[in-house]
Amino acid sequence: MKRRKLTEVIIATLASSIASHGAFAQDSEAPENQYEIEEVVVTGVRSSLRNSMDVKRNADGVVDAISAEDIGNFPDTNLAESLQRITGVSIDRVNGEGSEVTVRGFGGQYNLVTVNGRQMPTANVATVGGDQNADTEVGSDRSFDFSNLAAEGVQALEVYKTGKANFSSGGIGATVNIRTFRPLESPGTKASATIKAMHDSSVEFSGDDFTPEISGLFSTTSDDGRWGVSIFGSYQDRNSASRSATVNNWNIEEQGFVLDPANGRVAQGASVSGAGGDPTQLLSFPNDSRYHLAEAERERTNGQMVLQFAPSDSVMLTFDALYAKNTQQELRADQTNWLNRPFSTVELDGNTDVSTLLYIQEDIAGVKDTGFEQQFRATEDTLESLGLNVRWDVSDTMGFNFDVHSSQAEVRPDGPLGHNSILFGMGAPVIAAQELDFRSGFPVQTIVMDDALRGNGNGVLDVGDLGSQVARTVTSTQDHEIDQARLDFDWAFNDASRFEVGLDFRNSSMIQTRRQTQQTLGDWGISNPGDIPADLVEQYCLTCLFDDFDPMASGASQVAFRGSAADLYSALSPLYADQGNPVNVTNNEFNQVDEDVLAGYFQFTMNGELADIPVRISAGLRYEETDVTSQSNMTIPQAIVWQSDNDFSIIASSEQLPVSQSASYDNLLPSVDFALEFNDEMIGRFSYSKTIARAGYGDLFFQDDPTAPPRPTAIGGIPTGTSGNPGLLPLESDNIDVSFEWYYGNASYVSVGLYDKRVDNFIGTGQVNRSLFGLRDPSSGAPGTRSGMALDALSDLGLSPSDVNLFTMTALIDNMGLSDAISTFTTNLNSDGNLDQAFIDQILADFDVVADANDPLFDFEVNGPINTESAEIYGVELAVQHFFGDSGFGIQANYTTVDGDVEFDSGGAPGVDQFALLGLSDSANLVAIYEDYGYSVRLAYNWRDNFLADANRGGGNRNPTFVDDYGQLDLYASYQINDQWLISLEALNLTEESYQTYGRDPSNVWFQQELDTRVLLGIQYSY
Repeated sequence: MKRRKLTEVIIATLASSIASHGAFAQDSEAPENQYEIEEVVVTGVRSSLRNSMDVKRNADGVVDAISAEDIGNFPDTNLAESLQRITGVSIDRVNGEGSEVTVRGFGGQYNLVTVNGRQMPTANVATVGGDQNADTEVGSDRSFDFSNLAAEGVQALEVYKTGKANFSSGGIGATVNIRTFRPLESPGTKASATIKAMHDSSVEFSGDDFTPEISGLFSTTSDDGRWGVSIFGSYQDRNSASRSATVNNWNIEEQGFVLDPANGRVAQGASVSGAGGDPTQLLSFPNDSRYHLAEAERERTNGQMVLQFAPSDSVMLTFDALYAKNTQQELRADQTNWLNRPFSTVELDGNTDVSTLLYIQEDIAGVKDTGFEQQFRATEDTLESLGLNVRWDVSDTMGFNFDVHSSQAEVRPDGPLGHNSILFGMGAPVIAAQELDFRSGFPVQTIVMDDALRGNGNGVLDVGDLGSQVARTVTSTQDHEIDQARLDFDWAFNDASRFEVGLDFRNSSMIQTRRQTQQTLGDWGISNPGDIPADLVEQYCLTCLFDDFDPMASGASQVAFRGSAADLYSALSPLYADQGNPVNVTNNEFNQVDEDVLAGYFQFTMNGELADIPVRISAGLRYEETDVTSQSNMTIPQAIVWQSDNDFSIIASSEQLPVSQSASYDNLLPSVDFALEFNDEMIGRFSYSKTIARAGYGDLFFQDDPTAPPRPTAIGGIPTGTSGNPGLLPLESDNIDVSFEWYYGNASYVSVGLYDKRVDNFIGTGQVNRSLFGLRDPSSGAPGTRSGMALDALSDLGLSPSDVNLFTMTALIDNMGLSDAISTFTTNLNSDGNLDQAFIDQILADFDVVADANDPLFDFEVNGPINTESAEIYGVELAVQHFFGDSGFGIQANYTTVDGDVEFDSGGAPGVDQFALLGLSDSANLVAIYEDYGYSVRLAYNWRDNFLADANRGGGNRNPTFVDDYGQLDLYASYQINDQWLISLEALNLTEESYQTYGRDPSNVWFQQELDTRVLLGIQYSY
């Protein structure tokens, strides 16, 4: 059992070491700074926060920043977790660690991330750490994963919330710039080395619960200041584990239909409580419930090198290289109960939007399986960047800036067999009855176990009862390369005015692939109990490991199994292949999107007076032309095979069809920033800008992609499909910011800001019903087909057309004709009119139903992205920073509201797509600070309200995914022993907050994950 530990650290937040007018402060993206920036050496949290305040105060537009407190000493061990301290910024988490950022309601793919002003490529196949959908994850958006970069190598983070003409386009929410160390900005010889030991209290079984973090930065310059070099390197190893619960799918149907025994959801004479009187009331019920143990290991390596050479006082050359590699592996073990239907007892919660079956009980005619699927997930992320910057000051007032870089990000599978994910299905056919109870807010599974019928008969659930089912693999890759060159000219024609003009060319090429396979082993019905090698699995109690959630009801199974899916696959796949069960390719994707962007801009900045009030004005205009080419190798599906009651599999052929389409668009992007300095303490601001964010790559893929129905179409299953649209226009946002700031102390201020974003070209969904690739439907129930004859036969027998009954009767008709099928079917009915489960499992093992010429074509609901929607996002940002004289105590606090005029309707019809804005949520931060006598202590609380993460989870029900509100308490403490040595202690998630997602109602659980405290003890040497 896990133990709670008091630990600490975190967040020295919001600090920055740029000064003077908030220029973009990198060599490439702005012409060597619109205003000369004097670098301030920051050596403590108060000084760092004061400089951060000065950045905000002197900026043109709305800018926030965080800087290192000293060389190699950034406030957080994770860049995303630092960014969340900034007003208006919130983050997404994976395994409890920050990964992507949301700014003012706009998620990762709507924010532009640059390093030293250069746009960074993005590649992210988010398999490790996700819920059950993560196994088939595809790299298809533009989100940057901040967890790939070590914080110790970063000098400052800069968040630009208003658009500027001299910035690359792509960030509606914000442009986030990561600024690394430059040796000639900090002359002399300097070095820093840090060693940390991380303790993750979640680690239960394998792996060390203490892992190392090592980083070092060295910088030196010549005595004459003509050259300098800096080198940074870091290595981090983290082991972690988590316990979680999931549900695969929530079915949304009308109450009257669900509660009618004729439709196969509830049994004849079932006990029903809590139902209202409206038969059209929407009702949700799950397909299953799963518990998981996930054990992960991550190794992250970073390296940076910067060479600077100034051959004269007017010329500066900077060459830099960046390398980051992040490998992750996760062993994930399931404990699953599938719901058979019909249900014997149900209890409804009576919710008027969507009522939920909170309690379900089933009696099994015989025994059915409980599942123990094993997953092995592994990815390797790599980021490489090479750049050259040349700055030439022609005179004291004029200068040119030339910058070029080539950067590449890629994700590769890193499993032992070359896959991102291996899913090895196994189970034990021992359940005679089962219950599923959501009344506590957490799914509680209880079973009645009987291994005498199909197990080893020893009266206990053990490895001898296990049998293989189906094995699947997923191999996903993503490559993104950006080549960019820009030339800027700036002219300060007097002390108060400055003019800038520039050209920018950027080529972006993104390639995505995914290959999926499926192999039948012992099949879903578990034909061969006992075929799992005992030496490849370990028996343990998964339900005993939960802490915050409680699955330990009376009757809950305390037996689960864990093992390596890769080892199990290697052992059994060849054996079943030799028996005639081949590995079938079910999906094979190749997509490429190329974008060429040519841009030009000019920008004018001036200082003056208006009615004796000092005023700063910066105005500019940016023009861009974008050419898009989308290419795909479209894999032609051969068939969709009906394998069991509600399991369908797409069989891919070896045929691929190359297709491509091109499009182009242009944008004119004005911006203006206006600041009034009412007195030495008070500033008012007004900013307007037009910004764009390009469509996600997945929406630009030019191919048709069919998806099998989640159940037979004859009884409500809906086959869906997707089709890309390379002609999508980018989102366009008209942004207005108004703010008032009061700087009343040396490091104290209060600010209030209002923002409003009017966004056009949001991507909605266009839907057409059509056939795809000539695929025929073996489950249609159409007259004259085998499934049609099965429906008629079930009706004649007075039996409901449940998934199980329809598949079994159809498979029997397919293999022995109508009359023999009816005879065999009725022979295996028990006294309650239900099929014996052993007979069902035998049919599942023996037969698949393949469409023939009599079956109609599938009628797919094909959804494609189109520019259809407009929306408004608006809110308020409040911030305060205050230090109590010379006491050493201080506080930081901020609160942001994010509202929009399009929300998801949880009571909306499940057959209709909804457009809703994702990521909208309020957020807040509170940081208590003490720094004096060599001690530095920060206690930080970060909170984000619940938000919509997905408006269509799939399964034909148009279910949303909401992320529950989340609050995390972190602590940082350090002691400066002397000028060289510092010791630190950090603790993340002190209260062990859990992460939860849900569907149309909080009771509709998607993912509930327990997270634990991480503690880092470090020592740093600097000179």
